[in-house]
Amino acid sequence: MIRAGLFVRRAAVTTATAALFLGAGAGALAGSAQAAQRENIVFHHYATAADFAAGASDGTQPASAAGGITLAGSGLTAGTYTDPESGHAISYQSGSWTSPWFATGFPFSELVSSWNAATPPGSWLKVQMQAETDQSALTKWYTMGIWAFDTSTIHRTSVNGQGDADGTVATDTFFAKDHPMVSYRLQVTLYRADGSSATPVLREVGAVASNAPAVNPKPYVPSPLGGAEGTVLSLPEYSQEIHTGEYPEFDGGGEAWCSPTSTDMVTTHWGTGPSAADLASMPPSTSSSAVQPAQDLSVDWTAMHTFDYAYRGTGNWPFNIAYAASYGLAGEVTQLHSLSEAEQFIKAGIPVVASIAFTSNQLPGFLFKSTAGHLLVIVGFTPTGDVVVDDPASTSDQAVQHVYDRAHFERDWLASTGGIVYLIHPSSVPLPANLPGQPANW
Repeated sequence: MIRAGLFVRRAAVTTATAALFLGAGAGALAGSAQAAQRENIVFHHYATAADFAAGASDGTQPASAAGGITLAGSGLTAGTYTDPESGHAISYQSGSWTSPWFATGFPFSELVSSWNAATPPGSWLKVQMQAETDQSALTKWYTMGIWAFDTSTIHRTSVNGQGDADGTVATDTFFAKDHPMVSYRLQVTLYRADGSSATPVLREVGAVASNAPAVNPKPYVPSPLGGAEGTVLSLPEYSQEIHTGEYPEFDGGGEAWCSPTSTDMVTTHWGTGPSAADLASMPPSTSSSAVQPAQDLSVDWTAMHTFDYAYRGTGNWPFNIAYAASYGLAGEVTQLHSLSEAEQFIKAGIPVVASIAFTSNQLPGFLFKSTAGHLLVIVGFTPTGDVVVDDPASTSDQAVQHVYDRAHFERDWLASTGGIVYLIHPSSVPLPANLPGQPANW
């Protein structure tokens, strides 16, 4: 339940912004025949050499013929960054890349960016977003995240206090205020600390933009079956609850670690993650409140390396993607319209980490009565279409796999987060084709 307050936060923001779409016309609320919600969603990213060549570089250069960018050999910008966690001032050299403007094709009220990068010790990056309102005005640049894999140079962090008349950033999500947005561009700045030879590499950056869940049709209508019925992927199964009380400096395990536990199940499934030497290097938890001796130490490692030092938690969505990408995997945060879409990933052999929230007793079989924000892994579907999940909100590793009613799960997932998911996979395992008749949302 790492995303404490997520459901309340989205409800408050989308109530305020729903009126922005009342006059947008039927086209702004259109959805595909496969959609359980009419929320418009579009995901767009930059990964190939041609993608990055279409943007503007200032102190960056192609990382390889295949794509990506890295710091150039000259033309870098000098500066100083004061780490808000340590207070240390770090002198650096930096270069930036700015994407072209991307028109979403509909007015959007929220956006989440994500990225895949290598940030060896001595380096880090910052991702920013600027949008255009439906009044043709430009917003300021909003910081979507400051990322480093480890904390040897800077502490990864979201940025609080960015709100203005156009919008705000709540941890990792931009929300529009007085006017919806119609286009945006991204900027990534790569940093190298003075005296370091580290070379940060950005392989991919993108964002998912959508309109607010408040425009979803009511009553909820379940999506049709998507063809993955009877398919269940086999993943390692880890419980968050057996970590309760561990490492209080990283939010103390248990309910706070649903996101890193889910991320770790997927990265381990793909055969990557921390080495035995990495795990042996971890200091033991000093907490006397841990419920049992430490086990599944890769969960603890993942929590340490996804912890957001401003949010004070491990549930920052793009940070979990960036963590997995640090091990060479590809990943993105996006939104799905339905479980029918989720089934396409199961058919492709790709587990889906889903973010849900619900009030009292709305998901029968869940460990707790309610959650303000929780992540779990969709691993398959029963022959009748109910959802098979590896749910870290379980009392033991052996109890992690659950079956949830399809309609209950889909309703809670779409109404609370608009269908937010992590898609994590090796680049050698391609994503399924986007469904026809709607904007691409992965």
